[in-house]
Amino acid sequence: MLRGGLLVVIATCVALAAARSSASSDDIQELLKNIDSRYSTDVFEDANLDVPELITKYRYPVETHTVTTEDGYILRMHRIPHGRDANNVPNQKKPVVFVMHGLLSSSADFVIMGPGSGLAYILAEEGFDVWMGNARGNYYSRRHLTLNPDALLNTAFWQFSWDEIGNIDVPTMIDYALEVSGQERLHYIGHSQGTTSFFVMGSLRPEYNAKIISMHAMAPVAYMANNRSLFLRVLASYGNDIETIARLIGIGEFMPNSLIFTWAGQSICRDEVVFQPLCSNILFLIGGWNEDQHNTTMMPAIFGHTPAGASVRQFVHYGQGITDRGFRRYDHGSRRSNRKVYGSSKPPNYELSKVTTPVFLHYSDSDPLAHVNDVDKLFRELGRPMGKFRVPQRTFSHLDFIYGINARDLLYNRIINLIRAMDANAYEEENEITEYQN
Repeated sequence: MLRGGLLVVIATCVALAAARSSASSDDIQELLKNIDSRYSTDVFEDANLDVPELITKYRYPVETHTVTTEDGYILRMHRIPHGRDANNVPNQKKPVVFVMHGLLSSSADFVIMGPGSGLAYILAEEGFDVWMGNARGNYYSRRHLTLNPDALLNTAFWQFSWDEIGNIDVPTMIDYALEVSGQERLHYIGHSQGTTSFFVMGSLRPEYNAKIISMHAMAPVAYMANNRSLFLRVLASYGNDIETIARLIGIGEFMPNSLIFTWAGQSICRDEVVFQPLCSNILFLIGGWNEDQHNTTMMPAIFGHTPAGASVRQFVHYGQGITDRGFRRYDHGSRRSNRKVYGSSKPPNYELSKVTTPVFLHYSDSDPLAHVNDVDKLFRELGRPMGKFRVPQRTFSHLDFIYGINARDLLYNRIINLIRAMDANAYEEENEITEYQN
């Protein structure tokens, strides 16, 4: 068993090293040049455009904003201030919706699938001022005032998990979006890790609950005792060893955005290629099996933007949650280290009762990463849970929340209706306060 575990650790670290070096590989660049030009369709073009270019291509307004955190990370945010076909008056004050991506992802998640399907486009057409965040370490937030993410044998840039993303990054971006938009409060939509980081913020920075009108958690991830992801369960057993070895060989990043994924998407995963089912199986292995919602034609675009990079520690932190069956801060591996950071030998629990924002949980029966039992436990412990909403398709799974063919009908329309209802309620409350003060 020990030998097998060591092999898992070594194999994972080798994979990390391979991923790190692939972005500059001359071989991959040569393969990209040789892709058959007959297949240069819009899907392939979308794979090679960054988020602002992608939004501009489809004639939506877009803004890029940069904000620096208190610990020096430089984050990029993308904004669609109004719609293209409806609600398209510029400089008109609108309700703000802040959208936060999941693990190994970026703001691209919410526009990859295109107008009419991508959540950000739909929200803009429905009359919202849409802000999309990017967590430290992903493709769009890979800068720091003093630290170098590519430094050899120095992983200082990557010494963070989703604890720092929730405790520092999300509050910083929310404050900035509110300041620029001129609003006092906003709505929050998160997917997967984007929900985890919100629960971290609500627990560690409870003053931010007052800044959120409503929170909508798509595939909510906090407790992971019943997680059915094979990769994360293996990592749960060897996570601390993997991080230690990775740090010793100078690797802190896991699966950065790389030309190898773009090449694979355009040459292996495209339509009419015999290997395309292999690409589908990779996505199913990660997010659960559901052919009904899987748009194979869009895989070149998806792999052009995903994975977008993350720290090794983000994965290890999730692995710790599977092992201890709790929702706790990052375990630094020794009593001395934990005591130095937290004042206790063990990492403290996140106090979900402090999350007093009205929270709506949107979940599915077949999500391997957000099991129904874990969602139920989360719902019971939140300070102000408003409702649990099961997606009305039994096979709907983790990645379908962002890439699903029918995500709008099965999920997004309900979220939009709930946001509008919460907006109306907030408006009535403000009027009552004003009348009382007068």
